[in-house]
Amino acid sequence: MTETLKRTNLYQWHVDHGGRMVPFAGWEMPVQYPTGPIEEHHTTRRAAGLFDIDHMGQMDVRGPQAEAFVNQLITYDVRQMKLFDAHYALMCYADGGTVDDLFVYKLPDRSGAEDRPYFFLAVNASNREKDVAWVQAHAGDFDVEVRDLSDETYMLAFQGPKAPEIMNRLTHVDLEAVPRFTAVTDTIFEDVPVLLGRTGYTGEDGFELFFPAEHALKVWEGILKEGEPEGVKPIGLAARDSLRFEPCMPLYGHELTADITPVEARLSFAVSFDKDFIGRDALLKQKLEGPDYLLVGFEMVDRGVPRHGYEVLHDGMDVGDVTTGMFSPTTGRYLGLAYVPREISALDTEIEIVIRNKPKRAKIVKRPFYVPAYRR
Repeated sequence: MTETLKRTNLYQWHVDHGGRMVPFAGWEMPVQYPTGPIEEHHTTRRAAGLFDIDHMGQMDVRGPQAEAFVNQLITYDVRQMKLFDAHYALMCYADGGTVDDLFVYKLPDRSGAEDRPYFFLAVNASNREKDVAWVQAHAGDFDVEVRDLSDETYMLAFQGPKAPEIMNRLTHVDLEAVPRFTAVTDTIFEDVPVLLGRTGYTGEDGFELFFPAEHALKVWEGILKEGEPEGVKPIGLAARDSLRFEPCMPLYGHELTADITPVEARLSFAVSFDKDFIGRDALLKQKLEGPDYLLVGFEMVDRGVPRHGYEVLHDGMDVGDVTTGMFSPTTGRYLGLAYVPREISALDTEIEIVIRNKPKRAKIVKRPFYVPAYRR
């Protein structure tokens, strides 16, 4: 039976402007435009790129016990967050495996008489239905309301060193004064209410935008027009993948799965062990004892392009698989990520990647391959 693919509100725009459409997580999405993914990658690193990421999911959690509920649900301690803060976090199964990774926003809930926070969650496209079901299933006796906002909310990412100054020309608030990993609400293009999170998944500065879906074309074309003098272009999924890969940001289904924990993925910065959450005990045990496998970065020594699923060998023994691998446009190197046994995870350890049935030499190198803007 043929799968019926969903389409974003910008589908026709992508087709009309030469976007090559491919199936992705149940959606028909642009993988690249006529300039090609390498040029799109460089455009984002050097100027700014605009991404249609409306295939991703969004939900909010409101109610008197919203904070207590979300804090029990995700790995990061949301009690540490101030209003309008945004933070990377994960949801885990009881055994520590990953349900999904996400961004959580703590926002003021002005819908009632009481001044209390609500929480806005941005989740992965491939996990949207699963995530919503997971959250709703755990609401239990908590006095909360969980709403799936994915259909009514549109999501764009505007990323690159020139993104803040361009976006600043379109807003009433001073975006230069909005710190990284916080958010602000505003109105753009006269009548479009928008939540602007100074977040992103490319390693560059910029914003993720959430606004009513009916304004998708107006906002998309408006940003492209405003940024045209600086060379802003639309960016497809291929470049989005290489952009997130270089700063070693995980992709669910690759670096994260139901069988991979945040500890193995080296994401302990997003795990608050001093509070209770689903999966805490399993993760704490793993952290204290040391995980059997760890995520490492590697560079090819021999010629060859590593790809997802390729075997990793050490001393001729199969020790793991490549999660992501490709040519890195920014560094000019052939790089990859893989899970290997902890005892062979040290830098400069020699491994081999099986490419077209032939072992090719590689070595474990420092991560990230590209230092993201917020760490410079």
